[in-house]
Amino acid sequence: MSRIYGQITGWGAYVPATVLTNHDLPAHLETDHNWIVQRSGIHQRHIAGKDETTCVLAFNASRSALKQAGMAPQDLDLIIIATSTPDHHTPPVSSELQHALGASGVPAFVVVTGCTGFVYALTIAYQFIETGAYRRILVVGAELLSRFLDWEDRSTCVLFGDAAGAVVVQATDRPCGIQGFALGSDGGQGEYIIMHGGGSADPFSREVLENRRHYLRMNGREVFKFATRVIGDVCNETLIKAGLTFDDIDWIIPHQANLRIIQAAAAAMNVPLDRFIINIDRYANTSAASIPLALTESLNSGKIKTTDRILFVSFGAGLTWGAAVMQMAPR
Repeated sequence: MSRIYGQITGWGAYVPATVLTNHDLPAHLETDHNWIVQRSGIHQRHIAGKDETTCVLAFNASRSALKQAGMAPQDLDLIIIATSTPDHHTPPVSSELQHALGASGVPAFVVVTGCTGFVYALTIAYQFIETGAYRRILVVGAELLSRFLDWEDRSTCVLFGDAAGAVVVQATDRPCGIQGFALGSDGGQGEYIIMHGGGSADPFSREVLENRRHYLRMNGREVFKFATRVIGDVCNETLIKAGLTFDDIDWIIPHQANLRIIQAAAAAMNVPLDRFIINIDRYANTSAASIPLALTESLNSGKIKTTDRILFVSFGAGLTWGAAVMQMAPR
């Protein structure tokens, strides 16, 4: 029996229309444009409107990806959405997206691994493709973080934005797709990126609300140290599994968390920064949406060619990390 591969045949992204620049941030944050740029590389971020939800963001990105692939929602075999900011605790936003798309009866589920969610979800999709279980899968990364941020806390609220990105993966007998991947998790460092309140450990209550424990908190210093170390390690592990080197990679798309993290990782790996796709200046950290957003933007602009080999790498809450080598289409 011949091997089955998965090819990305469609891609799409969506960002809300409202742009919040560093200059537009509230005065009480006691920060300024230069301070934010020097520490993160961020100039602006997109913020969802009152009527926009995570499902709405995901729907718009998914519709673009399906159109690019020339596929109707009902043609899908599976939908996987990566997010940490669902519309509700239940029902899952995956089912809400499935219904919104009109993909009647198509199975759907959510992957919750923070900013690494898209890489995790993509590798899961490829297992279904390569075993022959499914042939057409929609993979989405969507986050609406602006509603989970404490806008009194400048250490977090200036860093994030809202967005969604999606890809369609289709089975093919032509060699392409994921050529190697590596995933990891260290729950011992989970406190570094956490929402303390609102879950079963600390259910929502007046006390949670008054102590602002329902907002995202992050230890930026520890996350920076973790990220700059783990990016190089997981990239090297992935390339070894793929039987490749950095010379074989056309582009690296890192999770867009902080420009300084990307710069430090590039220097540690001895890879020129101009081989990294970077758009954090315009979108800030969009968590699970950051990689498919950067991929879509670069494909649409022609910067990335559909025959390129790309290394995706991400890190995030958990703490988790992951990387995958993707051959976009057969060479």
